[in-house]
Amino acid sequence: MEDENSNTDLILTSNQNYQVELELELRKFEQFFLSFIEFNGLPSEGVLISGNERSKVFRNIKDVIDLLPSDKRSRSIYISKFIAAVASGLFDAALNYLWNETISELRQRIVNYDLPYFFDNAVKNPEKRKRLSSEKDLEQIDDFELIQGARAIELISDIGYRQLDLIRDMRNHASAAHPNQNEITGFKLIDWLETCIKEVISLPEPVVVAKIKILLANIKKNSIDDTSAEQIAATFGNFTSEQVNALASGFFGIYTKSDTTSQTRENIHRLLPNLWSFVDESMRQQFGLKFGHLAINGDQNGEVKLARQFLQVVSAEAYIPDNFRAVEVKSAVENLLNAHHAMQNFYNEPPFARALQRLVGEGGTVPRQVVKIYVLGLVEVFLGNQYGVSNQAVGIYEELIRLFDERQATIAILSFADISISSKLQFERCERRFHTLLNTLKIKISSRAVQDFIVEIETHQGQLSHMKDTFKQKVTNLQKIRGLI
Repeated sequence: MEDENSNTDLILTSNQNYQVELELELRKFEQFFLSFIEFNGLPSEGVLISGNERSKVFRNIKDVIDLLPSDKRSRSIYISKFIAAVASGLFDAALNYLWNETISELRQRIVNYDLPYFFDNAVKNPEKRKRLSSEKDLEQIDDFELIQGARAIELISDIGYRQLDLIRDMRNHASAAHPNQNEITGFKLIDWLETCIKEVISLPEPVVVAKIKILLANIKKNSIDDTSAEQIAATFGNFTSEQVNALASGFFGIYTKSDTTSQTRENIHRLLPNLWSFVDESMRQQFGLKFGHLAINGDQNGEVKLARQFLQVVSAEAYIPDNFRAVEVKSAVENLLNAHHAMQNFYNEPPFARALQRLVGEGGTVPRQVVKIYVLGLVEVFLGNQYGVSNQAVGIYEELIRLFDERQATIAILSFADISISSKLQFERCERRFHTLLNTLKIKISSRAVQDFIVEIETHQGQLSHMKDTFKQKVTNLQKIRGLI
C-alpha cells in the first residue's frame, strides 16, 4: 500500500515539475519574442495572450486530451497545432485550428455514413445539390451548412449543434480567421476544445443513425420484398419527426437520380407509403417545391418525371405549387440566410433583404408552400447574432414582420422550438430581440391559447434557448390546434 502511494506521489510530483518547467519556458519564449518584435520597431502590445491565461489551458488540457481515443489522437494534427498556438500565446489562431480539426472530423464522419444522404438533407438549393457528388465536393459546403446538415441526419445532437454554432460564430468573429480585438480566455478555449471532442471527434454513432445507415445501403444494393418492407416500416413509428423527414428527403434524392436502378426505386415504392404517413406537413410542402424548382429549370435526365412519380406513389401531387412564385421566394430566403451565416454578414445582408422585400410586395403575400420557411428565415435575421444586427437591413426585416398575418405571427412566436432560432437565443442580444418580436406580434393574435402561451414565454425565468425542450409538447399541441403541422 505504501509503494502505491509512493508511486502516485512520484507521478504527481513529476507532473507538477513538468508544469512549472513548461511555464518557465513559455515565459522565456514570450520575453524573447516580444523583445525581437520591439527591436524591429513593431507593436508588441496585445500580440500575445498573457502567461496566466496560457497556464489555465495547460493545467487542464491533459484531462481533455484523454477524452480522445488513441486512434484519433494519433492523427489529430490540428489539435497539435492548437497546442502550439496556445503555447505561443495566439489564442485566436488556436481557435481556428480547433475548428479546422472539428470540421475535418465531421466531414470524415459524413463520408463514412452516406454522402448523398447528407447532401440531400444539408443542401437546400437544388441547383447546388446537382453539382455535389464526391468527398471532394464537401469543400463546397460552408461550415454552417455542414453542422446544420450533420444535425439534420443526427450525426450531432441538438445540444452539440447549439454549442458548435456558438464556437463557429466565435471563430468567425474572434479568431485569426477574421480581423478582431476580442479576447479569448484560457478557460473558454479549454471548454471549446472539450466541446468539440465530446460532441464531434469522439462521439459514438447513435443507434438510430446506424439503423438508417444500414437501411440506405440495403435499398441501394438488395431487393426488398413485401414482407421485409413491412418489417422495416414497423420501425418508422419509433423515429422522431426529424428522422422521418430526413429519411424521406433521402428517399427523394435517391429516387430522382438518373443512375438509380429500377430495383432501388421499387424498394422505395414499397417503403415510402408507410413512411409518408409520418412525414409532417411542412416537409410535404418541400417536396412540392422541389418538383417546382426542377420544372422551372428544365427537365434534365428525366428528373421532373421522376419527381412526379415519387409524389404519385403517395398521391401527393396536390403539393405541387399552383404557381412557381413559391420557388422564387424560397430561393430569396435561402440567399439571405447564406449571407447572414457568412463572414461580413452585416455588410452583405441588405441587398438580399431588399430582393426578398421586392418579391413579397407591399401586401406581404407569401405562397402557402413557403410560409414557414419565410417566417423562420425572417425571425433568424431579425434576431441577428451576439454582435448585433445588420443596421441597413433591420428596417426591412421589421417592415416585413409587421405585415405578418395571424398564421405567420403564430409561427414566429413558436419559432424558438426550431433549432436554428433556439441556438440564437443563447445570446443575450438575441434574447432581447426575441422579446421585442413578441411585443410586436402579440397584437395580431386572437387565439386565447396562443395569447396565454405568450404570457408564459414573457414570464419564463430560465434562458430562452432552453424553452425548446421545456415547452416541446405544448408547442406541438398549439401547432396542431392552429393547423401548422
